[in-house]
Amino acid sequence: MRVLGIDPGLTRCGLGMVDGVPGRPPFVLAVDVVRTSAHEETGARLAVLEETMEEWVRRYRPAAVAVERVFAQHNVGTVMGTAQAAGVALLVAARHGIPTALHTPSEVKAAITGSGRAGKDQVGAMVARILRLDEVPKPADAADALALAICHVWRGQSTDRLDAARQAASGVAARQQRAYAAARTGAATSPRTGTRGPRA
Repeated sequence: MRVLGIDPGLTRCGLGMVDGVPGRPPFVLAVDVVRTSAHEETGARLAVLEETMEEWVRRYRPAAVAVERVFAQHNVGTVMGTAQAAGVALLVAARHGIPTALHTPSEVKAAITGSGRAGKDQVGAMVARILRLDEVPKPADAADALALAICHVWRGQSTDRLDAARQAASGVAARQQRAYAAARTGAATSPRTGTRGPRA
């Protein structure tokens, strides 16, 4: 399973392409960090991210895209840029019909290190170890992108099955509600004439 991991950010956006299957060590195909200047207009910066992500998707053809889930932070400007970058990633994936998944930082840390409270140094060290790299990818955005991809390779299929089960359950519940509503309507309506039956 080939996964593009994206650690979204407007100033620095990490990209990591990993190939692998659950239960086996994956290997890295590419890793990079896209940088844009805070002096540039926001639209132009997002365009740079979009063009780079498009190039990666066309070149490597991932089966899935894993993006870090954005949480509100004290710095509104930072979270706004992060959310915008994440939106670009989701847009590019949707344009190519690639399934996407949002993973929280704690989910990624737990998948990579076994602890949802691991620090960035621990995550980076484990990423290098899992991918059999000679050194930890720098800056941390690169390691985080690879961690997202690894997390999805190892957990994505089970997550997809859970999502499918939830959707199936939702569909059953919706059908049951429609059937119940139809039964109530039928009980209040004469089946032959379509008019209301006699009142009690």
